[in-house]
Amino acid sequence: MREAIARAELGDDVFGEDPTVRALEAEAARITGKEAALFVTSGTMGNQLAIALHTRPGDEVIVGDGAHVVFYESGAGAALSGVQFAIAGSGGLFDADAMEERIHPKAHWSPRSSLVCLENTHNRAGGRVFPQAAAVAIAERARSRGLGVHLDGARIWNASAKTGLSVAELAAPFDTVSICFSKGLGAPVGSALCAPRDWIERARTLRKRWGGGMRQAGILAAGALFALEHHRERLGEDHDKARRFAEGIAKAPGASVDLAKVETNIVNVDLEAPLTAEAVADAARLRGLAINPSGPRRLRAVMHLDVLPDDVDRAVAILAAAIADTRGKA
Repeated sequence: MREAIARAELGDDVFGEDPTVRALEAEAARITGKEAALFVTSGTMGNQLAIALHTRPGDEVIVGDGAHVVFYESGAGAALSGVQFAIAGSGGLFDADAMEERIHPKAHWSPRSSLVCLENTHNRAGGRVFPQAAAVAIAERARSRGLGVHLDGARIWNASAKTGLSVAELAAPFDTVSICFSKGLGAPVGSALCAPRDWIERARTLRKRWGGGMRQAGILAAGALFALEHHRERLGEDHDKARRFAEGIAKAPGASVDLAKVETNIVNVDLEAPLTAEAVADAARLRGLAINPSGPRRLRAVMHLDVLPDDVDRAVAILAAAIADTRGKA
């Protein structure tokens, strides 16, 4: 990948003159089955551009429980687009009926429901795949009620690897799709917003306004192109490593894992009281394992191409020791 970056042909992307960025955008549009794509710095920028395109200030956006656009994007929906969020369902996944329950009646005292966002795979739910039949039904119902539909597809690659459906099939129900090249694929930087061509031209203006216009961005795009070509077929290995980790740590006293919900490359580890995720994560880090708290008593482990098979067993051993040590001090 670094060799590909070093060889990248460059130009000024603010003027639309970087051939490597143009090639990446064309490939992203082709893979997702959309008319056009825009290279952006992050999944957050891709999602927030989509929200801005679909809404106006004061609108309400319907999302699943624990949605990335709510939990991990620094309040950008409110700050940049002036929208608020309504939560449909629980545990990250929901259906068309749950979505429709959150749509406001058309009245001057109600916020306008204008957009529904799905996340596939769902981060906080533990990398769970959003059922395609439910996604199709939600999109159809949303459009019948005048709402747009956006897919936060940062990990759509993992959903495709798990289900056998192509990325284009998974993206088909949606008006706009955000995809990420650093999630699972291993590129150093970047995402893309994929949408109808005229929407992408509007997004280009917003990207510049928000400080996302980059010059010789082909240096970054080359890494993403390499990742698309070389790192997609191996994603099943990460799913296997996640399953191995989950089964191993589920045996540790003080920890539990809902194995039925370990579908792709993310594992949620729940801790028994009085253990706290922060204390266990600190103890694990001192032993050489980086793992993040995602709740008061929940840890989130992610498998990726830099985690070797032997690392999985070592991670289980370190985390089990950290849990045991923290229990002893509790």
